[in-house]
Amino acid sequence: MSLKIDLKAGEKFIVNGAVMVAGKSGASLILQNQATFLRAKDIMQEHEANTPGKRIYFVIMLMYIDPEAHDEYYSKFAGLIDDYLANTSLAETRRALMGILQQVNMKRFYQALKLCKSLIQFETKLLETTGGGTKSSNEKVVEKEKRR
Repeated sequence: MSLKIDLKAGEKFIVNGAVMVAGKSGASLILQNQATFLRAKDIMQEHEANTPGKRIYFVIMLMYIDPEAHDEYYSKFAGLIDDYLANTSLAETRRALMGILQQVNMKRFYQALKLCKSLIQFETKLLETTGGGTKSSNEKVVEKEKRR
């Protein structure tokens, strides 16, 4: 089954690890076989990974775009998941983490990234509610958990 992707002019994207840019008038791509594809809006830079959920997202993204280093990234991913599970008792967060873990274990990285985006949105709301803004640390999550 093929996948058609319409890109805006100058939009960056990654196909099988190669960073590409759509031309001046944009582009339509049709992927006719299995490929690793990420749009610019789905790409996170390391300095942006400033919350537990974002750190998990970043490592999943690396597993997705650099499958040759999967084992190295998976080890870090598993540690981040374990740390987050150890520091939260929120059922919604725990369900999201387990869903992300399941998708990664099935090597369904794009689906794991989508789930992780939902976790990041929830995390952002949680941090804003506690007055933590979007500061990046497990301590903010732990502080919220302790108040519950």
